[in-house]
Amino acid sequence: MLSQLKPAFLMLIIWTVVTGLAYPLAVTALAQVLFPHQANGSLILDADGTPRGSELIGQPFSDPKYFWGRPSATLPHPYNGGASGGSNLGPTNPALIEAVKGRVAALRAADPGNAAPLPVDLVTASGSGLDPHISPAAAAYQVNRVAKARGLAPETVRQLVARHTEGRQFWLLGEPRVNVLRLNLELDLLH
Repeated sequence: MLSQLKPAFLMLIIWTVVTGLAYPLAVTALAQVLFPHQANGSLILDADGTPRGSELIGQPFSDPKYFWGRPSATLPHPYNGGASGGSNLGPTNPALIEAVKGRVAALRAADPGNAAPLPVDLVTASGSGLDPHISPAAAAYQVNRVAKARGLAPETVRQLVARHTEGRQFWLLGEPRVNVLRLNLELDLLH
């Protein structure tokens, strides 16, 4: 039995070192060399180098002078990266219907003169609850409210949205999108 335990214990030590130390260190080093921005959280820095957030996780904005992102279903607070997940409420669930009605009412109250149809991504959460992007239609819906709150011409804000609209990945995958945090940070630079 001892003759079998010795090689088993030796293999345990070897594979613990290989898979628990060498491999993670090699992958981390490779990521830092090849993709340092992504490996360090895809952080968005402001002018003085202070991290303001990540390109990959939404931020809560509620002030009318900012563009608002998709609702977040994470608990105990919105955009909680440690609690990623949707609400799991189906489209006919009364709780989801009431939540969407409340979000529609809040958006209409924040911009009472806007009779445009509401883009769905402004009233429904994403599957992760962390989506940092909105559709160009959702950004366009908010242009007049943001411009009025900031005392800017709507055309200036539209141009800013156009500059921040990202196309499909590899010209094929996904839909055009606008990163809300990047857009709001640039809006702050205008003042």
